[in-house]
Amino acid sequence: MRKMTRQVMCRDVAIGGGAPVSIQSMTNTDTRDVEATLAQINALRQAGCQIVRLAVPDNEAAEAFKTIRKKTDMPLVADIHFDYRLAVAAIENGADKVRINPGNIGSEDRVKAVVDAAKARRIPIRIGVNSGSIEKDILAKYGGPDAEGMVESVMRKVRLVESMDFNDIVISVKASDVVLNYQTYVKMSEATDYPLHIGVTESGDVTRGTVKSSVGLGALLIAGIGDTLRVSLTGDPVAEIPVAREILKCTGHFKSGINLVSCPTCARCKTDLQGISDRLMKRLVGLEAELIQAEKPQITLAVMGCAVNGPGEASHADIGVACGNGKGVIFRKGEIIRTVKEDEIEDVLYSEMASLADEL
Repeated sequence: MRKMTRQVMCRDVAIGGGAPVSIQSMTNTDTRDVEATLAQINALRQAGCQIVRLAVPDNEAAEAFKTIRKKTDMPLVADIHFDYRLAVAAIENGADKVRINPGNIGSEDRVKAVVDAAKARRIPIRIGVNSGSIEKDILAKYGGPDAEGMVESVMRKVRLVESMDFNDIVISVKASDVVLNYQTYVKMSEATDYPLHIGVTESGDVTRGTVKSSVGLGALLIAGIGDTLRVSLTGDPVAEIPVAREILKCTGHFKSGINLVSCPTCARCKTDLQGISDRLMKRLVGLEAELIQAEKPQITLAVMGCAVNGPGEASHADIGVACGNGKGVIFRKGEIIRTVKEDEIEDVLYSEMASLADEL
């Protein structure tokens, strides 16, 4: 059972209050490079990202944020550290949400300036604390980063913002250690009903980061914790989106998209199944995003390599192929519709998937 939290709005995306868990990412372009940043925002959107965060490290980036805001209707979050004036500028320049750690913004007056700006524009504030940004007195109290200390740290900041008559808050308490991350979010969920932004911070490259994020986020989602998420991978942020989507599908949060069934291959396989599967799924990224956005039923695609399990799995899928030596038998809704040469399999499967999606 998913915990019911308060709800805030990030432009047109609801966070919390029973709304679907939304997928976020963060650009790694120089925000001052407007065209490069817009290109990455568009690529993220096409992949299925719903909210994008941009770093705003200086005044030039804050001005660029204003230009970017005018050229996209994507929900944009301004990521601010240290300088409260940049947060205020980003809010005035169209941010739909700001991410701050009040602990490094400075005095209460400076925090209040950010809060007042957000209040005036009616946008939420994400209060974020990572395991590496806990106050020294709390670290001393608990003997280092731990779940209770991280929750105490973030709640200290939440109480400060609440004292300024502001409650449109999203909380994040990320750690790079998966177990600590899980324990902290569980305690955080018990301590408050504010919506939670979940993630495993600094999780690593695509291979390691995918594993750590899948374990960490999957466990939280199964426990009913989390209202919006980011998979943090080193490299192109577009790679984060399919991982996030698969985590949400596997934990029952997405009933749409594409469910790929493919065999691990063995000596019986005489087809380049991995190549076909990889290329096909890359081509289907846009189609999957459309299915999810339109909340259409999930389509199961089976790509199988031999005659042992292939025909059964392919016939049970919505669209499937059972590969043989140099050819593939194409199934649609349990019926054989044609047999094609190996070099035609990818195109035929893509065409059938697109056709079925149109019919849903």
